[in-house]
Amino acid sequence: MSQPAEPLDYRDAVREIRSRGVEWDIDPTLDRVRDLVDVLGEPQRAYPVIHIAGTNGKSSTARLVEALLRERGLRTGLYTSPELSTLRERIAIDGEPVSEERFVEVLRDVLPYVGMIDEKHGVRLSFFEVLTAMAFAAFADAPVDVAVVEVGMGGRWDATNVADGTVAVLTPVGLDHTRYLGDTLEEIAGEKAGIVKPGAVAVVAQQPVEAAEVLLRRVAETGATAAREGIEFGVLSRDIAVGGQQVRIQGLHGVYDEIFLPLFGEHQASNAAVALAAVEAFASGAPTRGEPNLEAATRIAAGEAYTGGDVGQLDPALVRSGFAKAASPGRLEVARTGPTVLLDSAHNPAGMAATVQTITEAFGFTRLVGILAIAEDKDVPGVLDQLEPVLAELVVTRNSSPRSLPPDELADEAESVFGSDRVHVAERLDDAIDRAIGLAEETGEYRGAGVLVTGSVVTAGDARTLLRVEEGR
Repeated sequence: MSQPAEPLDYRDAVREIRSRGVEWDIDPTLDRVRDLVDVLGEPQRAYPVIHIAGTNGKSSTARLVEALLRERGLRTGLYTSPELSTLRERIAIDGEPVSEERFVEVLRDVLPYVGMIDEKHGVRLSFFEVLTAMAFAAFADAPVDVAVVEVGMGGRWDATNVADGTVAVLTPVGLDHTRYLGDTLEEIAGEKAGIVKPGAVAVVAQQPVEAAEVLLRRVAETGATAAREGIEFGVLSRDIAVGGQQVRIQGLHGVYDEIFLPLFGEHQASNAAVALAAVEAFASGAPTRGEPNLEAATRIAAGEAYTGGDVGQLDPALVRSGFAKAASPGRLEVARTGPTVLLDSAHNPAGMAATVQTITEAFGFTRLVGILAIAEDKDVPGVLDQLEPVLAELVVTRNSSPRSLPPDELADEAESVFGSDRVHVAERLDDAIDRAIGLAEETGEYRGAGVLVTGSVVTAGDARTLLRVEEGR
């Protein structure tokens, strides 16, 4: 097996990495990536890790965790996936993607060892395995004080799981990637639960009962400590505010008031509570209330604060300022106004349900036109069923991914839900955006008109590029 060619520039580096297959086309094992990080000197052990798995909300939660850590003066590494616009986004240090030059340097450093492991196993390391090793190496070289690492898919066999998170965060589990993770919530939760390691603190978002049972069983088996949304922590109240929402959160060690979150929706408030609990757990080593607390659960359900002591409470002012600076690009992101164009990465029914609920709550659209480009392996009928009640019309198209469902096939699916008169086909996303804006403005009532571009992170990223959305918005 030939050695990988050393990249000359960033485009060469991206080409080399993307030429590699996806890990689920090889076999589910950590052997290859473990061998790779071993010969690199185990960079993933050079700093503590907050590890994040789940079906929905992983990237948003990771960004919120990182924002709070950085606000506390820590140097952070952030590894997320997939990217919206550039591969460099996946590896960020102190909130900024690594430069093109640094990306190339890191790949050059690891490539000789990649070649060794390719030879040893008789198959090439996957795209995600190489990128994960690069992130761990870049964080160790920086060096960072803490790394926030988002799982790519699943958890147990995910390349990121060669790291042992001191805090394991489990966002809501739903049905997605069923071809690879199983077709029941229990099976999928079992894969996600694999990131919980002995002695860790497991911060568990609210879950379907079937998933919660599996996750908490893993916590018990590993001797980890559980911190559960709705019991040890949770959102006490939330109100819509201009540009986001005002929230009050019961943390593990106290109540945090008057938090402005520049993100929309109940699910983002929940993500913020999970992120806050994760940072509290990281800062103190373990939650103060690791056993079921019925008083806390009752008070949270009633919208009251649980006053269980403030030992280890984070500085509320830092929490407020950290959350106020947070961003989650491509998650109901306002890309332009007149009419309002929203970009959203929802790609499964549960994610789309949260998107629809948030649009209904936070935006006063009188006419909303949708643009949908989605991968062929997704639950397309389930996504369409969620969208139909809130969209006046739908433009179906494709994104830049080779897995994008062809527009004609997507149109056939959509017409069975929307009817043929409400569905329009555009072969290209730029044409779809123009068409949707025109349809939204048909009534001439610009103030209440809106366009939702959704179906995939790739779709949101492509639209961001076309609409020239500035980074950091």
